[in-house]
Amino acid sequence: MPLDSFLNTFAGNPLDRASDKRTDAAWLAEKLGSAENLGVAMWNGQPLVEPAEAGNDGKGGVQIAYLPAKLLGELAEGDERLLFLGLWQETAIFALDFEGPANPTDGGPLQGLGAFEDLRSIALRLPANEAAIVATAKAMFEWRRKHPYCAACGQKSEAKDGGWKRQCPACGTEHFPRTDPVVIMLPYHGERCMLGRQERWPKGMFSALAGFLEPGESIEEACARELNEEAGLHAVKVRYHSTQPWPYPSSLMIGLIAEVEDEEGAPDQTELSEIRWFTRDEARDLIAGKLEGTFAPQRLAIAHQLIKAWVEEDS
Repeated sequence: MPLDSFLNTFAGNPLDRASDKRTDAAWLAEKLGSAENLGVAMWNGQPLVEPAEAGNDGKGGVQIAYLPAKLLGELAEGDERLLFLGLWQETAIFALDFEGPANPTDGGPLQGLGAFEDLRSIALRLPANEAAIVATAKAMFEWRRKHPYCAACGQKSEAKDGGWKRQCPACGTEHFPRTDPVVIMLPYHGERCMLGRQERWPKGMFSALAGFLEPGESIEEACARELNEEAGLHAVKVRYHSTQPWPYPSSLMIGLIAEVEDEEGAPDQTELSEIRWFTRDEARDLIAGKLEGTFAPQRLAIAHQLIKAWVEEDS
């Protein structure tokens, strides 16, 4: 059950993660070998999906192409590419990671069982709870790919606890998934909010400001520092909006709305190439796609939701 009425894309995973079962190798093997349980296939970060009813963006929908868990177990050839995602009621859900240039649906073992699609491209076409499930799998497999060796002694580590831990067989050090906290904030002064753009973004795109939370720093302090570093703004009040798991590769976006003391900011020309202040009406048109020559991030991004929340405060 959602903890709040508002959920960002990739939040709201409906599975019981059943972390108490992860260390039970016999239980995992039994569930993996049963035809009653299900699996999610991923290939280079892309989920296996199949057509469904219209998605959240009004386009043709897709849904996870669930496979028998037993099939994934047979294709896995060990624990290294497997992940126990959790339980849907009594059904165990696993994920299997395929890597390399060969598409498993193109003459491979999954031919005719669905199609692999880029998650960002289909996020709004998936049911929201399924987008959260595959985002979890993507983030976990990205962590596994980037951390195959022990950070203590350099030896190859091994997958443990249903894929949620890696352990070094040489020195015994345990390694756990990494999540990078990022503050993302919408600054405002009076009846105008400020958005910035980076030179590498598509022409006309403006978004909220963001930066990584540093060690020894509170969320509010990180927000104030980033606003000052990137745009020369001074925060006077910071309030929380929501968070978003962001599997690119493994961040937690912490959404904030920050009041600043004036509108004297300027882009640092390193992180930001341009800043622009928007009235509420302009920001409303921006997220509706009605501001000519300028556009906001798409609806799946928390930046879009921050702008929308600020716009609606006067409603």
